Amino acid sequence: MTAFALDGRARLSIELALTAGDPDPGQEAEARGMGMTGAEIDAARRGRSFDVRTSLALALVLAAGEAEDRRRECRARALRAGIPEDVCREIETLAGKAHRHA
Repeated sequence: MTAFALDGRARLSIELALTAGDPDPGQEAEARGMGMTGAEIDAARRGRSFDVRTSLALALVLAAGEAEDRRRECRARALRAGIPEDVCREIETLAGKAHRHA
């Protein structure tokens, strides 16, 4: 299994999920420029991905506003799927920043 990293597509998927309630039109153009399809963009806005580990990363970022048990569960699933600890921390940091700006 290859290591999971927050590449451009994964980061943009996280941004799409975090801003789903107030979408930025530029994000869709950026996503299409990266080769994401409309279905992938729509899925990211719903906190999902066709890639299992990206989907788990999205669940982790969206769990930041939920109960501690839910956050721990999402983190454990991400770690079991091969998302490294440092990447989980980075995802949680992105979530924290988004929640502070909301």
